[in-house]
Amino acid sequence: EDDMDIKKILSSVDHTNLLQAAIFSDIQSLCDDAIKYKTACVCIAPCFVKDAREYVKGAMRICTVIGFPNGYNKTKVKVNETAYALSDGADEIDMVINIGDLKNKNYGRITDEIMSVKHECGDKILKVIIETALLTDDEKIMMCNIISDTQADFIKTSTGFAGAGACIQDIALFKKYLSKEVKIKASGGIKTIEDARGFLEAGCSRIGASSLINLI
Repeated sequence: EDDMDIKKILSSVDHTNLLQAAIFSDIQSLCDDAIKYKTACVCIAPCFVKDAREYVKGAMRICTVIGFPNGYNKTKVKVNETAYALSDGADEIDMVINIGDLKNKNYGRITDEIMSVKHECGDKILKVIIETALLTDDEKIMMCNIISDTQADFIKTSTGFAGAGACIQDIALFKKYLSKEVKIKASGGIKTIEDARGFLEAGCSRIGASSLINLI
């Protein structure tokens, strides 16, 4: 693999550790690797954001997760969680939708929730996790339409906690139904450089992964 190619892939990676048993030394190692290999950001649990922000001293973007991983918290809780994360120093927010609302066709409620969290984010990046493994194609298309109508910056495939993760067919579906402004993040089960390259070539702007740097 030529060097530029690897650099380009790494610059699109959200270097992730969202394991329940992670401790701060794990997060420090994650940050060290992210800085060394110039990834897009680190993606970590909300409880670590403040300490990680102090640890990286501006050398790496900090992303955290909201309503994670199940998405069924109330909207006000997600908005408050977002406010805390931003005040702790988060640069990017990855929120999980209420999947039950989607299945129940409560589309207005999902739209309002995304817009409420985006309003809290202001100019910070918001990625909306739809958990593709639990959705029908029609539900995925509906989420493309809803996210395109909000000010969210990204659609994101998966939490990595729902069995299956990203699949390449979904990226083609997203490309067809998303507005041009909305970018795509694939996450969950992306274990090899080839996987990552495939998702980027399919049209993703970001890759969520925990083990790609170890491979390199």
